Amino acid sequence: MTPRAAARLTSLQTDSVPTDGQSHSSALVAEPRPAERPSWRRVAGWLGAAVAAVPVFGLVAHLLGTPELTSAHALTQVVRHNVTEVAAIVIFTMTYVAIALGKFPGLRLDRTGAALAGAACMVVAGVLPLKEAYQAIDFNTITLLLGMMIVVANLRLSGLFQLVSAWVATHARHPVILLSAVALVSGFFSAFLVNDTICLALTPLVLDVALLLKRNPVPYLLAVAIASNVGSTATITGNPQNIIIGSLSHIPYATFASALAPVAAVGLLLTIAAIALIFRKEFWTTAPLQAQPVRIRANYPLVVKSVLIALGMVVGFFLGLPPAGVAIVAGVLMLFTRRIKPEKVYAELDWPLLVMFAGLFIVVAGLEKSVLSAHVIAAFGALHLEHLPNLGGLTALLSNLVSNVPAVLVLKPFVGQLQNPQRAWLVVAMASTLAGNFTLIGSVANLIVAQRARAQGVEIGFWTYFKVGAPLSVVTLLIGMLWL
Repeated sequence: MTPRAAARLTSLQTDSVPTDGQSHSSALVAEPRPAERPSWRRVAGWLGAAVAAVPVFGLVAHLLGTPELTSAHALTQVVRHNVTEVAAIVIFTMTYVAIALGKFPGLRLDRTGAALAGAACMVVAGVLPLKEAYQAIDFNTITLLLGMMIVVANLRLSGLFQLVSAWVATHARHPVILLSAVALVSGFFSAFLVNDTICLALTPLVLDVALLLKRNPVPYLLAVAIASNVGSTATITGNPQNIIIGSLSHIPYATFASALAPVAAVGLLLTIAAIALIFRKEFWTTAPLQAQPVRIRANYPLVVKSVLIALGMVVGFFLGLPPAGVAIVAGVLMLFTRRIKPEKVYAELDWPLLVMFAGLFIVVAGLEKSVLSAHVIAAFGALHLEHLPNLGGLTALLSNLVSNVPAVLVLKPFVGQLQNPQRAWLVVAMASTLAGNFTLIGSVANLIVAQRARAQGVEIGFWTYFKVGAPLSVVTLLIGMLWL
């Protein structure tokens, strides 16, 4: 029996045995507990949720023709004729508030749970019939993302990323060269293989290399996160929001890449320069790095197989084949192996992300059906989203408020109505991705790097990230606007 279990057992025994001055019957009666007071954190959470919901209700009320929403009576006057409309607005608002906060205030309900709960409420409230809810899910996006996850899982389990990091550690002779290699490797792989999964694979490897070479690991970890976001701008398969945009817009893979790859390339160079400039003590030195032997654990036959399948998949993308079909076929081919148990591959997949996507598709479809009428969509004309700076600025703002994937989905009804939707979608893809570099919590890739680093004793502070990410995000957004 463990000491904790023994202490717990002693406590239970003490509570159940009557003392000398206490009757046996009274000992069995539990003392009434005073009512628990809600903690200040919980109260603050509910207040924050209420404050965050007020602007959303105000905007919706304005678009529906009511100039102000100042009381419950005003809300009743706006939506009393349509209960379904009220339900859709409330469900959408609460779902997006939970996503913006990272959880539902006072509950252990994360972003995935909030999206799933929102989808279920849309069906239960009668906003969407179950059949229409199923139809709202874009299975091309889900299939493409699932296939990409399987491919990256096999590349990681084969040891490919360990081989790359070992080569970098033994060939980098100066801290700036090491920084450049880390940024370019992170950006290149993120351009084709979904940046979140690349950050999962590279963060522990880069951390080990930096510590092995006796360097400050923080700037190199920043390079992983920021370069991952920047590099993922280049193609449809670079990140989850681009995958959604590719499915919604039907922009060919090569067309998408030719438009945004130059922005990503310039952004990677600026990333290297910005980190080297801000961390001058780390990089402005003449002392060379001493090459260190790195222990490699790789399955070379599996590395060759995984690389060939991944290259074939990328070629299929550029040839114009359906991305979802190409990705899932590549993923299935990866599963035909005698070297890795399938359970190991499945454990690498981000199942909650797939569930969150499905839920968000349904939530946004419910709002679109019940609330976003032609009149409401036309009211957004006052924002002049046909002007690219306006569209890019709104996208960047929404991406930092509610995260990039929810931002892209909520913009879908409006972008499709613009005069040049293909160009508009490219702006949304660029802005939603590069805006993720503004703060440490601006993208999932940033959080992955920070959390995995913290688990190994390295802290990436909010302001440490902000002084690099914020100016870089603004500059790259401006460059992207000028390019498009």
